[in-house]
Amino acid sequence: MDHLAILPILLPMFAGALLLLSGRASEGFKRSLCLLATLLQLPLAIALMAQASGGLQVYAAGNWMPPFGIVLVVDHLAALLLLVTAVLAIAAVVYAVRGDDLLGANFHALFQFQLMGINGAFLTGDLFNLFVFFEILLIASYALLLHGTGSARIRSGLHYVLLNLFGSALFLIAIGTLYGVTGTLNLADLSQRVAQLPAPDAPLVGAAAMLLLVVFGLKAAVFPLYFWLPKAYAAATPPVAALFAIMTKVGIYSILRIYTQVFGDTAGPLADLANGWLWPAALLTLVLGTIGALAASTLNGLISYLLVVSVGTLLAGLALDSHDALVGSLYYLIHSTWVCGALFLFAGIISRCRGPRFVGRLVPGPALSRPTLLSGLFFLAAISVIGLPPLSGFVGKLLLLRAAETGVAAGWLYSLLLGSGLVSIIAFSRAGSTLFWRTDPAAAAGGSVDNVRLVAVLALLLCSPLLVVFAGPLLDYLTITVDQLLDPQEYARQVLSMQINTSGGGH
Repeated sequence: MDHLAILPILLPMFAGALLLLSGRASEGFKRSLCLLATLLQLPLAIALMAQASGGLQVYAAGNWMPPFGIVLVVDHLAALLLLVTAVLAIAAVVYAVRGDDLLGANFHALFQFQLMGINGAFLTGDLFNLFVFFEILLIASYALLLHGTGSARIRSGLHYVLLNLFGSALFLIAIGTLYGVTGTLNLADLSQRVAQLPAPDAPLVGAAAMLLLVVFGLKAAVFPLYFWLPKAYAAATPPVAALFAIMTKVGIYSILRIYTQVFGDTAGPLADLANGWLWPAALLTLVLGTIGALAASTLNGLISYLLVVSVGTLLAGLALDSHDALVGSLYYLIHSTWVCGALFLFAGIISRCRGPRFVGRLVPGPALSRPTLLSGLFFLAAISVIGLPPLSGFVGKLLLLRAAETGVAAGWLYSLLLGSGLVSIIAFSRAGSTLFWRTDPAAAAGGSVDNVRLVAVLALLLCSPLLVVFAGPLLDYLTITVDQLLDPQEYARQVLSMQINTSGGGH
């Protein structure tokens, strides 16, 4: 149990390496290994959540005492996001093994390396290793985005790669500057040094912090850095796009972690550095994502813009900078990740049923097989992602609106959240009527519905009512999570005062 914290990183790393080395092995072996490695992530995440409930868990690789060496920190937030990632990844890989994994080379190895980078980003306790895990997940995502064929996929992939290379360069400049001034990149140590920063050094550290905000905003697809996301996600294969639903949340997580624990209320002259920028960026992301959803001409494009809307909603919760708003944001993060992932997978099923001529396009096409079942699932997904009662999207938005209370900020948030919901209803109504009612009798019949793919979609969609049923215990957990986040001094005390045991880990 001492080494449990590093297993969400080691397991996909070794599985991915083994999959690369087994180039001539049967597809059945590769699929089984990838499925097994992904399924194991779920009990690992649950075990880490249980550990985190007993207090902050700190793992020091190689027995190097913080702030030196590689430190992994398992708190309520990291463990929760590992669980969210595991559930999404299982659904995506179950969908992929029905044939989407054969569209290109090394899908399963790349999938595991992507998981390694995502899990590492959530667990790491220092900025440099956050950069390392960002690069791992980005390199894997470059190849996964190009998995398959098509000029649209290549064009969007090229834009995605170039923008993220630029972001990586800014990331290095920012952490280099922070290390040069403060002499540390460990988050716990950095929070203490920033709080005691001499006045002459504050502008330089502030500039580095704003560079980091640009980098994380790019990863999260925040205005004005969101333009890459709709085309990239719409062009990806369904299981890849579904897994990418957690990628924007890595950027949101980084903003939440860095700007509450390092540049939060206790950061001295740099306290609440990002707050003045988050609010307008959130509102503009909401507005432009909503306009994009209304204008989308493909189902994948519509879902991609709704993912941008979810980013704006999450960022608005962070910008409100209150305990209740952060609880609502984390609840909405779980909901939006799973439901958007389900929608990407569902869009893949619809495309297969309509045939290659109508892939993704919102135009009249052939009548779908099993239309009652598919339209029912589409309706369930639509009301959940829009935020209509009684599903989890409604609960998440209600929590955020209640946290806004009254005033100018509340007026903006009420107007834009409710307005985006109304526009989303219009967009989904148009899409649903085109897909299920406006059929073209002259169009050739498409494919049948694959039951295994359908199970993957249904599993993610059922998470939405489950989030409502178990809202009580979940909100209790999220309340403790936010309490930890808003107490950076206790976080720093526990990390920096950890005792290393003789087996190589610490807690």
